[in-house]
Amino acid sequence: MSRLLTRIFASGQTQRKLISATVHQNLCSAVSVSPGFAVMEHKLYRPPPEARGMTSLDKDAFTQTITVPALRVPTGVLNKVVKSLRKSTIQRPGVPRVVQDKEESSGFRLVLLDPHRVSLASSFSETEAEALRSFGVAEELHHYEMKLTYDNLKSEEVLEAVLPLGQDVTSGFSRVGHIAHMNLRDHQLPYKNVIGQVIMDKNPGVTCVVNKTNMIDSTYRNFKMEVMAGEENMVAKVKENGVTYEFDFSRVYWNPRLSTEHQRVVELIKRGDTVFDVFAGVGPFAIPAARSGANVLANDLNPESYRWLQHNCKLNKVGGKVQTFNLDGRAFIQGPFKQELPSLLKGDGRVHVVMNLPALALEFLDAFRGLLQQEAPCDQNLPTVYCYGFSKDENAEADMVERASRSLGFPLKNDYSVHFVRNVAPNKDMMCVRFTLPKEVLFSSDDKHTESSEEPAPKRQKCEETAHLT
Repeated sequence: MSRLLTRIFASGQTQRKLISATVHQNLCSAVSVSPGFAVMEHKLYRPPPEARGMTSLDKDAFTQTITVPALRVPTGVLNKVVKSLRKSTIQRPGVPRVVQDKEESSGFRLVLLDPHRVSLASSFSETEAEALRSFGVAEELHHYEMKLTYDNLKSEEVLEAVLPLGQDVTSGFSRVGHIAHMNLRDHQLPYKNVIGQVIMDKNPGVTCVVNKTNMIDSTYRNFKMEVMAGEENMVAKVKENGVTYEFDFSRVYWNPRLSTEHQRVVELIKRGDTVFDVFAGVGPFAIPAARSGANVLANDLNPESYRWLQHNCKLNKVGGKVQTFNLDGRAFIQGPFKQELPSLLKGDGRVHVVMNLPALALEFLDAFRGLLQQEAPCDQNLPTVYCYGFSKDENAEADMVERASRSLGFPLKNDYSVHFVRNVAPNKDMMCVRFTLPKEVLFSSDDKHTESSEEPAPKRQKCEETAHLT
């Protein structure tokens, strides 16, 4: 039950935001005001039918004249009335809640109401009705005609009007700096240009909208993408947990939904500790760890990730605390890690090994077998490993421990923990198993261990974009 609650909470935290528009103003124009407002047609949220199926955005097609209820309010109590009716006033992008009453003297204003909440005078709650009486405002409703345009619609409303009836509406995306990254389904592809333009129009600061066009290559953790709208500038600048990163989003991997996990692990690292980041990407673990006072050795096989990792170290002024490598993960473990570890085992600072490539990281654990000579056993200060993986097993915790044990060639017993990161697909979880590297593994004389510093061939495996961790 605790794991289920954790999964639900994490899923809620990582839920993509629905788009909300920030729009231009003063699109309301009073045509007539009349008393006796009865049940009205609630067409405020209904874009015109002629927008259906458009593949090139025509903003004028969304223009319509609508009628909403309104209250005539003396200017002397206007602010108090608006505050008291905050749940019932109209809430539309670019639509003011208060407009001029053209049929009365300047001593009155019209407060526009949400027709979905208020259709009759009796629609007001007891608290609202009591407030209106105390301010001397008649509960009589009036008609107010106004022009509603594309700028007054939310992105999901526009897309719901454009896409064929009954099909999923995509208005969620991941934002990476000025880039909005979407994963369109096949039935949405004919409308990709409209979708891209709408996302860009409704989100200030977004100047490029892209769609993923293939699965991620887990060797370099990047993917091909096409520009749906805006400029073709793929160099993004983002800030996560107080750290600034720059990178070419089309050539490296970055997941903006993993900032909480990055922070969780970094908070376990103390000043004077040493961190070996086996699959470092552009540095979301390595750089914060260095800023907290740790010594860091960071590695990534992708030459572009390696280049941006170095750039980000300089950008955040931790270049002197981070050694960078452009090696295969196995070569990094059997090379720099092996060389540095003996002296670190004798020191006071703890040693951390972060392996944040969930599609493959568990398969690299066998690289630790027999890494050091049997003559120098050590029971203290053994490295702590954080290894990420995916599990479709009903008992994901047990599955992660079993697979890690199998790769290590030694059973993990008591000194481990398994952390649920997030649900990445139906029945597929991202997990992190944290354990102390057993001395039986590190000092093993397993004949199967090889001193080769390279993998025989790069391992490639296709996996979903959401399935990776950097």
